[in-house]
Amino acid sequence: MNRRRSFNGGRLLVGLAIAVFALISYFGSKEYNPVIEEDQYIGITPDQEIALGLQAAPEMTAQFGGLHPDAQAQSFLDSVCRRLINDSDAGQADWPYECSLLVDNETINAFALPGGQVFLTAGLYNRLQSEGQLAGVLAHEIGHAVARHSAQQIARQQLTQGLTGALVIASYDPQNPNSGATGQMAVLVGQLLTMRYSREHELQADRLGVRFMGQAGYDPRALIEVMNILAEAGGASPPEFFSTHPNPENRIEAIQEAIQTEYPNGVPEGLIQ
Repeated sequence: MNRRRSFNGGRLLVGLAIAVFALISYFGSKEYNPVIEEDQYIGITPDQEIALGLQAAPEMTAQFGGLHPDAQAQSFLDSVCRRLINDSDAGQADWPYECSLLVDNETINAFALPGGQVFLTAGLYNRLQSEGQLAGVLAHEIGHAVARHSAQQIARQQLTQGLTGALVIASYDPQNPNSGATGQMAVLVGQLLTMRYSREHELQADRLGVRFMGQAGYDPRALIEVMNILAEAGGASPPEFFSTHPNPENRIEAIQEAIQTEYPNGVPEGLIQ
């Protein structure tokens, strides 16, 4: 009995040590992002972030059929991408930005890798009806890069894994097969917390997209049109709580609020739609 208590106490100490280390590592990674004017908890350095994106780019490109051979479409994409970066606060972030069009015509998607690699599938590109809508998609993805969402996600996952791992170790009892249930519940809660964090990132990227679009001369209301396109193409979707992306209806409301904040007197005339 004493030996069993000693084992239990040892597991508790190990679990506590893991939890303390995870918390110190996470809260010790705080950095200030001058573009978004917020403190962030960052899991990797900028150089590591760039290297990670460059390393993942070939594999991600291959998954979507490779780079699109339409040089004219790619040139148009490049021109919008450069305008967003050169004429908005996005250019303050020192990333080697590159926007690429992918062959996949079935998948409707756009995404950003760590360090400023932005990709758009032909499936989404062909559904867009204006330069402003294309700018909205790219500005949103550039927003992810500027806000260093990938690095934040890595830090958050490291914290979550550390805390849930600590709880699994501390709660495990080899004499009680059901003791792992507490740890399994902790893992599930951790996954849901990470999903929530991702949804917050999506909304922040929308707000940054509104800001970058307006600064670069694009009408930010085109981003609302993009949400409508995505809603029409999405079909049946899981409940928002179990999804990493907010429902399009909620995103539209958040975009409208962001536009009102940026332009309290109304969106000026003459912006590219």
